[in-house]
Amino acid sequence: MPDTAAQIAATLLELRNVQIVYDNAVEAVRDVSLSVPEGSVVALLGSNGAGKSTLLKAVTGSLHREEGEIEKGTIHYGGRDIGHARTEDIVRAGLILVPEGRRLFANLTVDENLTMGAHLKDTARMKFQRDAVFDLFPKLKDRRHQISGYLSGGEQQMVAVGRALMAEPRLLALDEPSLGLAPLIIDGIYDTIARMRRELNMTILLVEQNATQAMEIADYVYIMENGRVVLDGPAEKTRSNLDVQEYYLGFSGGGEHRKSFRDIKHYKRRKRWLS
Repeated sequence: MPDTAAQIAATLLELRNVQIVYDNAVEAVRDVSLSVPEGSVVALLGSNGAGKSTLLKAVTGSLHREEGEIEKGTIHYGGRDIGHARTEDIVRAGLILVPEGRRLFANLTVDENLTMGAHLKDTARMKFQRDAVFDLFPKLKDRRHQISGYLSGGEQQMVAVGRALMAEPRLLALDEPSLGLAPLIIDGIYDTIARMRRELNMTILLVEQNATQAMEIADYVYIMENGRVVLDGPAEKTRSNLDVQEYYLGFSGGGEHRKSFRDIKHYKRRKRWLS
């Protein structure tokens, strides 16, 4: 965990020893702690079922929709306990989620989807934010009057991120932004994430399975397995960890591909950070 006085003072989102249970029986997250310093990009990595999306639901106040509950621990955002806050109050405080699968209003135009993200703002502020979104995603300006459901997957992801930006987030949470997209489109999405951090000084919590891309732009990385954090550290240090390279990224220590899928899928039994 980041532990300098400056980092602690600048922490925007902090989870401490969080345990999450579904249906009063199934433990999905166990004793997880993580922090997101203001102005940073923090990546939360792990395979399907690791507990990443459950943590996002807890942070955004939507656990109750699936009979989930925070049994132990605390979640603070901007110094305020939001562990049991309503989603709408969390959104008003500036913590905005771009959900997995984009979840656009498919029958509305690009412009109308963007407007939905800023429905509480006055006309002048809405126009200002829309222009900022079009600056980040010039292609959307050309598509602004098209029905969102007819756009490509990459263009729909741009709309989803743009809609979140219309709300002027203080912290932007991105859930699997590369899911289902072609490599070239993924590169474009990640270039935009880096630009948001660089030009807007935006704080970003990035939840991903695409570890290689995420580690390239993150400042700090947490890796989850089976509902708990098994490794965390600065992104540069994590990328150079031989266990991560060999068993998580599928590379040998020398940087050459050598693991088949059959080899990789059994890495959890062997990796040293769980021993």
